[in-house]
Amino acid sequence: MGYVAKIYKNAYSGLSPATWWLSLVMLINRSGTMVVPFMTLYLTQSRHYGIAKAGLVMAIFGAGAICGGVLGGKLTDKLGFYNVQLSALVCGGIMFFVLSQMSEYVPICICTFVLAVLNEAFRPANSTAIAQYSNEQNRTRCYSLNRLAINLGWALGSAFGGIIASKNYQLLFYIDGLTNIGAAILLRAVLAPQRNTQTPAFTKEKLKNKDRGKSAYSDKYYMVFIVLTILFAFSFFQMFTTIPVFFREELKFTPAHIGIIMAVNGIIIALFEMALVFKLERHNKNLTVMAVGTLVMAASFVVFNIMPHGWAVAVVSTLLVTLGEMMAMPFMNTFMVSRTTDTNRGQYAGLLTAGWSIAQVLGPYCGTHIVEAYGYYTLWWVIGGVGAITAIGFKWMEVSIEKEATQA
Repeated sequence: MGYVAKIYKNAYSGLSPATWWLSLVMLINRSGTMVVPFMTLYLTQSRHYGIAKAGLVMAIFGAGAICGGVLGGKLTDKLGFYNVQLSALVCGGIMFFVLSQMSEYVPICICTFVLAVLNEAFRPANSTAIAQYSNEQNRTRCYSLNRLAINLGWALGSAFGGIIASKNYQLLFYIDGLTNIGAAILLRAVLAPQRNTQTPAFTKEKLKNKDRGKSAYSDKYYMVFIVLTILFAFSFFQMFTTIPVFFREELKFTPAHIGIIMAVNGIIIALFEMALVFKLERHNKNLTVMAVGTLVMAASFVVFNIMPHGWAVAVVSTLLVTLGEMMAMPFMNTFMVSRTTDTNRGQYAGLLTAGWSIAQVLGPYCGTHIVEAYGYYTLWWVIGGVGAITAIGFKWMEVSIEKEATQA
C-alpha cells in the first residue's frame, strides 16, 4: 500500500499552481456542458423539429467546431492564449443565452454554428496554456489533469442535465451560459497576466515584433500525426454513438445498465490515469505508448466479435477502451507540444482540435451507416482494422523521426 500511495503522491506533485487553477476553470466550464448532449432531444421535443433537421443542426455544430479549432489556433498565436480563452468563455456564455431565445430554424442553425466556433476556439488556447504552465518532466501529467477535469465536468453536466432536461430544456442553456461566464471570472481572477507571473502579457508591441515561426502545415510528420489522430478519434467516438445502440439492440441492456457501463469509463480515468501517465511518461516514448494504446482500443471493439454476448463482453470492452484512451490521448498533446515553439503553438493546437472535430462528424456518420448497410459484426472488424493501421502509423512516425534525428 505504501508503494501505491507513493505513486499517487508523485503523480500529483510537482504541478504548478497555474496548472491546478486552469484545471479548475475547465471543471467549472465542463460542469455546465448540458446543451450539446441533449441538443437533439431539445430540437425534437421542445422545438418540434424532425429528426433529420435536428441531425443537420448537429452537423452544423460539427462544422463550426472544425472552423473554431483552426481559428482559435491562429488567434492564440496572434493575441495570446489568455485573451483567447477569456473571450471565448464570455462570448460563448452569451451565445448560449442567445440560442435559447431562437425558435425559427435558420436562426437556430446560425447561432449553433457561432456557438461551436466559440466553444472550440477555446481548446487550442487552453492546450497552449497548459504547455506554458508545465515543463518537459510533467507536461503529460498536466494534460492528464486537464482531462480529468473535463471528464469530471462532463459526468456532472450530463447527470444533472438529464434531470434538468426532464423538467425544462430552457434551463440547460442558462446553466451552460452561466458556467461559461463563471469560468471566465475565475480565469480573470487567478490567471490574468497581472495576477499570475506564469501568464505572459501580450501587448501590441509584442504582436508587432512577433516571429510566427514554422507553419504546422509544412511539418510533414505533424500532418501525418493529424491524419492518424483523426483515425484514432474516428474509432473513439463509436463509444458514444454506435456502442450504446449496440448494447441496447444486441445485448438487450436497459438505458440504466448502459449508463452504468459508460460511467465505469469515467471512474477508471479519474482513479488511475494520472498514476498510469506518471509511470509511462518517464520512458519518453510518446509515439510507442500511443501505438500500444491504439491497439488496445482496437481490441475493445474486436472482442464483440470473438466473445459471447452478455455482461462480460461489455465489461471487457469498456476496460480495454478506457485503458487505450488513458495510454494514447494524454501523450497526443505532449507530442504536439514537442513540435512547436512559443510562436506557433496555437496553430499546432488548433489543427489538433480541428482533427478531433472532423472525427466527431465522420465517426458517428460512417459508423451508423456501416451498421445500417452491413451490421455490427462488420463495423467492429472495420474499427479494429482502422486501429491497427493507426498504431502502425504511430510506430512508423517514431522510427522515421528518430532516424532523421540521427542523420542530422
